[in-house]
Amino acid sequence: MAGRRPFGVTLVAIIAWLTGALQIIAGVLLMIGGEITLGILAMLIGFVTILVSLGLFGGSNGARILTAAVFVLNIAGSVYLMITEPAQLWSAVGSAVLPLVGLLLLFTSRANSFFR
Repeated sequence: MAGRRPFGVTLVAIIAWLTGALQIIAGVLLMIGGEITLGILAMLIGFVTILVSLGLFGGSNGARILTAAVFVLNIAGSVYLMITEPAQLWSAVGSAVLPLVGLLLLFTSRANSFFR
């Protein structure tokens, strides 16, 4: 971990942490609504997301790679939605923006130096 954490990495880590927290809340709400299996799955994904965000804060290159893989999957899902559901075009474009920005921020020269 070389030097101070770049702002872009901090921003991506905060967004990931908030996403994980929201996934945990969604899991609890699903369980209250009777969807036990989905609720547990959502909560597990939320906990993993929070752990990955903490890894980003700490400069873990493994966390960066895992986050990048999830972002690529999110973008691929958005592209798939653009192709299969033209009526959802703007929703799909909107869903692809944050992961794309996150990818760009995680692989700037300052971020590469930080994760080295």
